[in-house]
Amino acid sequence: MAHNAKHPYHLVAPSAWPLATSVAVFIIAAGAILALNDEAPSWIFILGVLLFLTCLGGWFKDVITESVRHRAHTRPVIYGLKMGMGLFIASELMLFVAFFWAYFHSAFGFNPQTALWPPAGTQLFDPWGLPLINTIILILSGFVLMWGRQGLKKDNRQQLVAGIGGAAVLGFIFIGLQAYEYGHAAFGFSDNAYSYIFYAGTGLHGLHVLVGACFLAVCFFRAQQGHFTSEKHVGLEAAEWYWHFVDIVWVFLFIWFYVYAAP
Repeated sequence: MAHNAKHPYHLVAPSAWPLATSVAVFIIAAGAILALNDEAPSWIFILGVLLFLTCLGGWFKDVITESVRHRAHTRPVIYGLKMGMGLFIASELMLFVAFFWAYFHSAFGFNPQTALWPPAGTQLFDPWGLPLINTIILILSGFVLMWGRQGLKKDNRQQLVAGIGGAAVLGFIFIGLQAYEYGHAAFGFSDNAYSYIFYAGTGLHGLHVLVGACFLAVCFFRAQQGHFTSEKHVGLEAAEWYWHFVDIVWVFLFIWFYVYAAP
């Protein structure tokens, strides 16, 4: 137990979750690529998502147990967790930079095969319809989460729970509307360069929103049980950082993938 150790650090027990999560992410990527190219049924992708969410739940459970039952999250451990989350978000940012790089390479005429952008015949979404609504929903969720976070400072658990739960619900609504949008798209994944980058970039972001919404859902139940205090709430802080990250990325996706591309 951490409180019986002669040092403030936490030696993590061997865990299968990192390996299992890696396998799940591989299945998601492979299933998505095969399904979008009509080379395999979509159930492979769905299986990967379900496996990923299972791993996420198990991993969350272990970390929560370390914090609440074992009291292993000392000040140095919390600092390490924050640093790890910051580096993780930085790595995720670089992932999205790759998609924006591919988009700009084609959109700005560096690719001679895409002198016209989007390619002729591409029936785009109206950015001021459902995409704008989804943008408002996601930005609003960030403000709702910040409002809920203020409940910690006031020792108002009801406000904290309402803010976290409201942000999570808005996140799931975003996912539902994005799925509806995909179902009514006039272009397929492999139609041209624009459609490929569009589905890859927004789809990857949608997966991040799903993970973030699940992260907030876990924080919602933890807040109900009184796990967070004004002095100790690293799990909620990590979820908030991640949620604001997906908010900001979506704003750039909306500007470039929808507004800029629109005629």
